[in-house]
Amino acid sequence: MGKLSAPPPRLGTLPSRIGRAPASEIERSRQRDREKPWRAWYKTARWQKLRAKVLKRDGYICQKTGIALVGKYPAPNSATVDHVIPHRGDPALFWDENNLEAVSKKYHDTVKQSLERRGHG
Repeated sequence: MGKLSAPPPRLGTLPSRIGRAPASEIERSRQRDREKPWRAWYKTARWQKLRAKVLKRDGYICQKTGIALVGKYPAPNSATVDHVIPHRGDPALFWDENNLEAVSKKYHDTVKQSLERRGHG
């Protein structure tokens, strides 16, 4: 009796629609910088000065939870300056001091990100 063989595949191979995953966190960050050029604004002296001004104005207190922002990044109680209305690359919203507030990293990375993903500023 002869050996059975599998029939040839009937479907061709499709190219990936997702692309390849970045190999490292550094590569992921560089990829995001290429896709969203406004991310470079966070690396400017102007942003650092504005961020410090907002943290001082808000007394290093999370404006959503009331906890003291005394932790060192990436601690949950480290300071993050958040855009109340997401700027999505709009320079007027990005640089508007009245659109910024001090929040904890934990709040920003959980509650705020969840709200933004659901379409709530």
